[in-house]
Amino acid sequence: MTRLALLERLKAAQQTPRHQGRDITTISAILSNQALARHVEVCEQAAGIAAPQDEPAGKVN
Repeated sequence: MTRLALLERLKAAQQTPRHQGRDITTISAILSNQALARHVEVCEQAAGIAAPQDEPAGKVN
């Protein structure tokens, strides 16, 4: 998964009630792609969002 796709998923997770009022995106500037993929996965799980079916959550291009 591309970094842009991961950032889009993170932005969507930011809009959920679970993460509103919290900044879960700023950290992405210093994370590697692999770490960003894991961060997105954890944030989506916390928000109750299922990972896209076309690619495993931890797979990064």
